[in-house]
Amino acid sequence: MSWLIPLFGSLLLGLWGLPRQGSVWRDEAATWQVATRSTSEIWHMLQNIDVVHGAYYLLMHALFECFGAGTATLRLPSVIATGVAAACVGRIGERLAGTWVGLAAGMAFVLLPAVQFHLQEGRPYALVAAGAAMATLLLVSALQQRGRAVYWAAYSVAVTVSGLLNWLSLMMLPAHLATLLWVRAGRGTWKHWTTASSVAVAAVLPLVLFSRSQSGQVSWIPPLTWHMLIGPAVLLLIGGTGALLDRLRGVGRLSAASVGLPLLMIPQLGLIVASLIQPLYLERYVLFSQLGLALLIGSLVGSTIRAVQSRRPRLARWVLPTMVVLATVGLLPQLLAKRSPASRVDDVRAVAADVQQLKEAGNAVLFIPSARRDTKSVTPKDFSGLRDIALAQSPEASGTLKGLEAAPGRIRAAMLAQERILLVTDVPGIPVDTERDKTKMSVLNQYFSIVAAKRSHGRQVLVYERLGPPRK
Repeated sequence: MSWLIPLFGSLLLGLWGLPRQGSVWRDEAATWQVATRSTSEIWHMLQNIDVVHGAYYLLMHALFECFGAGTATLRLPSVIATGVAAACVGRIGERLAGTWVGLAAGMAFVLLPAVQFHLQEGRPYALVAAGAAMATLLLVSALQQRGRAVYWAAYSVAVTVSGLLNWLSLMMLPAHLATLLWVRAGRGTWKHWTTASSVAVAAVLPLVLFSRSQSGQVSWIPPLTWHMLIGPAVLLLIGGTGALLDRLRGVGRLSAASVGLPLLMIPQLGLIVASLIQPLYLERYVLFSQLGLALLIGSLVGSTIRAVQSRRPRLARWVLPTMVVLATVGLLPQLLAKRSPASRVDDVRAVAADVQQLKEAGNAVLFIPSARRDTKSVTPKDFSGLRDIALAQSPEASGTLKGLEAAPGRIRAAMLAQERILLVTDVPGIPVDTERDKTKMSVLNQYFSIVAAKRSHGRQVLVYERLGPPRK
């Protein structure tokens, strides 16, 4: 029961509002456009960019081939993975501290705002959390049932799969190491864990080394600032309170504190330290640390139930249902917001529909920045009849996400030969950072005027018409 209720609760919340009114935002658009490519085109791209997500892209390619491209296929893997993670957290909590703690931990994980965001996200982070949850459950099982080599073998597989989906998940290993130190594990346990973790690291290490050559793709992440640390500090405060109450029940034993606190703290602190060297801090990279927070919240609820039980035994059974209802009601605005297109920074498919309405046969199209070409990659039918005059090599042929554009001089010449150009760009302003984009805007401002415009969430389409006859 401690795993079944969180599992079904997570699936119900995941299926609720899954299409998000048909919207797809830029991160999901990357998954969509890569998953629709051939296997050889994906391998070609991974040599240049996003190899860290290579295993996930190949998985999504297989699913798109079997079930077709759509928002359900895009997001259902995350829904299922979150359900698996919630079930594992519930089972871990039950094994460590009883049914009430397991139920509370599983439901807490489902309702955490960060988890709710990625519950319906066409990206790999929920799958990574599921892998980390299974690995942690297997670790607990191995510690409680000594001598079962099958648990250590399965543990190694779970860590490896998580690492291949995102190698930053290997930070679960120092968290598990801290747990072993906390519970004063024996020599045999250390031998098994060292072997299992070493095999996993060796399997993921080639991906880690190769992905370092593509580190430029995370250059957009801002440097760490003090206000970025507020969120992690709040999480650690909540988790630390739960750990303190749990630790008071015994020192050196396997507990929610000995498992949950390292899993919450070490990935968060590890990513913060790494970000001092190279900016990397994004909450989603350590989403799996929320597993530890959920366990510690479960421990807090368990302490509350025990306190009530000692005074009002009949009321104790209502503590958890009441807390879940209150938490759900309190979080309802967030739950609703995360299921709307406005919860993401933009909507790729909405702006494609605007292009479909505004285009005329023979028009040209430009993208500023070139990454906004993802709109065309996700919905190519809406761009039929339009000439992408800046594009020199398609995303598929170039092994990139946005394609390769021509030199500024060639783009200028191609623009001056047009009468009507559609520009797909951002809202509110047009980001002009490269020489190519500066050339585009210079020609548009000098030789064209805006005759129509449509704005969708986060993006816009501007229609430019030539002021005079085009140059031949």
